Amino acid sequence: MLAAHNFYRREHNVSDLAWNDTSAAYASRWAGNCVFKHSAGPTGENLAAGYTNASAAVEAWGLEGAKYDYERPGFSETTGHFTQLVWSNTTTVGCGRMACNGVKNTPGFYVVCEYYPPGNVVGDHNRYFVDNVKPLVKGKSSD
Repeated sequence: MLAAHNFYRREHNVSDLAWNDTSAAYASRWAGNCVFKHSAGPTGENLAAGYTNASAAVEAWGLEGAKYDYERPGFSETTGHFTQLVWSNTTTVGCGRMACNGVKNTPGFYVVCEYYPPGNVVGDHNRYFVDNVKPLVKGKSSD
């Protein structure tokens, strides 16, 4: 799962994330609840459900990047997973998953990833998005 994260970060010329065991334990506990909602914890958080494996969830988040508007940077519900994924100020990630398979209406695998420092920081006329969400590097695989 870490490799999947860093694949997308490299496409945007952003430093690799390091694995954070504390964040992974937190994410695993939250995923174990099989409740598809944000934990309101202290870190940035991406959620996904219904995928056959965790890397497929990260891929879905990465593919949101095609919808990100670099001309009008900022938070959007349709690209929020992507912007957290490639947020340059974020340095660590920890993820957990649970095979919920319909428990509490959460389909398939439930994937939770926690990011520190958190991304998607809103304010200052979206300057934080300008500074932290870098464009796709030309010549990378998804352009």
